[in-house]
Amino acid sequence: QVQLVESGGGLVQAGGSLRLSCAASGRTFSTYAMAWFRQAPGKERAFVAAISWSGSMTNYADFVKGRFTISRGNAKTTVYLQMNSLKPEDTAVYYCAVGMLPGTVPRGYDYWGQGTQVTVSS
Repeated sequence: QVQLVESGGGLVQAGGSLRLSCAASGRTFSTYAMAWFRQAPGKERAFVAAISWSGSMTNYADFVKGRFTISRGNAKTTVYLQMNSLKPEDTAVYYCAVGMLPGTVPRGYDYWGQGTQVTVSS
């Protein structure tokens, strides 16, 4: 069983920044990728960013390139999402996920966190 706990969400004005964190605990694969997805009201869950076990490979959705940065902690069990230049359309619940590879589709991930709300006001 794997537990993922996200933190760092909140309310921020457009142009501001937030840093999300996700800590993994419990029994996981020996090596695993971690990712962030988001889901806005009435929309499907969308890929945001992913990172490989070593951190050498990252993957970003086009709409966050140049604004968001994904990284892993030294212990590899924590993933961060630094979000800069936030826009109102970034408003969503952000979910952390664990899977074998840093892919872009939700079905590629086996474990999910409960989500953290990010709200960007205009």
